[in-house]
Amino acid sequence: MNKSLVLAALVAAVALAACGEKKVDAPAPAPVAAPAPAAVVAPVVDAAAAAASGAAVVANTAASAATGAVDAAKGAMDAAKDAAGAAKDAAGAAGDAAKKAADAAKAAMPAAPAKP
Repeated sequence: MNKSLVLAALVAAVALAACGEKKVDAPAPAPVAAPAPAAVVAPVVDAAAAAASGAAVVANTAASAATGAVDAAKGAMDAAKDAAGAAKDAAGAAGDAAKKAADAAKAAMPAAPAKP
């Protein structure tokens, strides 16, 4: 029984040593990037601002051109409406003239003699 007790104590000691708390080193912190020098950043910012300004000018010009195109299209549509109205009136007048000419030709024809 003494041997069993010693053996049990030995197994328990080995188990505690194996399952005990292990010391783990913390991972090293990631290196921090150094900030860019102002001498490098300023020209980049200036170039970006100039590009944005140029884009705004182009957008404004495009908007003005689009507005002009819309106004021109409205004028063309009004002119087309006016032309369609004039064509309708001319067609009506031509139809009336044709009817009058047909009536005049009919009146000018001598009456056909009656059949016996």
